[in-house]
Amino acid sequence: MTGVTQMKATFNALFNHAPTGHVSAPGRVNLIGEFTDYNEGFVLPTAINFRTQVLYSARRDDKVCVYSTNYPNEVDEFSLSDEITVGDCQWGNYIRAVVYVLKRAGYKVGGLNLLIESDVPQGAGLSSSAALEVSTIGAFNQAFSLAINEKDIALLGQQAENDFMDCQCGIMDQLISAKAEQGNALLIDCQQLATTAISIPEDLSIVIVNSNYPRKLVDSEYNQRRLDCENAASKMQVDSLRKADMAMLEQHKGTFTENEYKRAHHVISENERVVQATQALRNNDMSLLIELMAASHQSLHQDFEVTVPATHGLVTIISQALENRGAVRMTGGGFGGAVVCLCRANDVEVIKQAIEATYHKEFGLMADIYVCQADTGLTYHQLV
Repeated sequence: MTGVTQMKATFNALFNHAPTGHVSAPGRVNLIGEFTDYNEGFVLPTAINFRTQVLYSARRDDKVCVYSTNYPNEVDEFSLSDEITVGDCQWGNYIRAVVYVLKRAGYKVGGLNLLIESDVPQGAGLSSSAALEVSTIGAFNQAFSLAINEKDIALLGQQAENDFMDCQCGIMDQLISAKAEQGNALLIDCQQLATTAISIPEDLSIVIVNSNYPRKLVDSEYNQRRLDCENAASKMQVDSLRKADMAMLEQHKGTFTENEYKRAHHVISENERVVQATQALRNNDMSLLIELMAASHQSLHQDFEVTVPATHGLVTIISQALENRGAVRMTGGGFGGAVVCLCRANDVEVIKQAIEATYHKEFGLMADIYVCQADTGLTYHQLV
């Protein structure tokens, strides 16, 4: 990240005037609560101190002109008076998606010059796309005094992803990017969209390890798991697995396929773990966090079947190295991606050394390690 001062100079060089505002939004990591969001359950993500920053200024015409310092040879430009369609610039399509949903919702937006820069790692499951959506909506919100609140910004970001980018994500990523509070995780009730800040103890480090396992085409796998969850809920005669409990699951066990039972067992037990984890964080109870995150990982491995040898191996490497001094599990959508560990600061080096000594030798891959702090959500700064 070059910093706002350098971004301002770049903006000036591109557009021949200074930007009028600065917006930024963070990436995130989910501490616990996987595949519970689309089952209207609970999740516990935190924003991380990797952010997408946007400088902007209003134009006199109806064009949106976008540059990114991450892609210096690319530019995307389109007119608000034309139908918003997919363009040739992949990252630029997220800007088009945002404008598409803003216009569809009836917000009065005008032409805008945008310069974007991000240090949120891409392809690591840290929600670089949500950070881009939320920060861009924030730029339009501030530039044209739209008065959109944080929850609605998150919902618009999700719609941009669902309806324009054709990625059927839940609300978690955009909501934590918009509403995060520094030093806190956010307990999200995905049924009510209610959020509660949960303080992360100051002596805890958040370590994210990207396996760099090449993710395959897994859309059909995701869709089947979602269908299994919906079928299980239907057989228990509830709207979603959020309304089911273990007693209900066992009562109806004879009506499920094996996979329907396993998927529902994961979701119901995971919701319980998220609620317990909020108390464990509040109490700085490392032994309970270790137990809950280990159980979450085993459930993802055995019941939801979304781990791969590389991510399962990373969890094993870290667990053995820390010897019950840190909590670790797979995080995100699975089939590759990252693991997350909560540990004391003096154990970060232990994790790094263990991965360096073992991971490449066993799996032929090099891991990326990020040591993070719980950051704030969407921020605005008027520059002029």
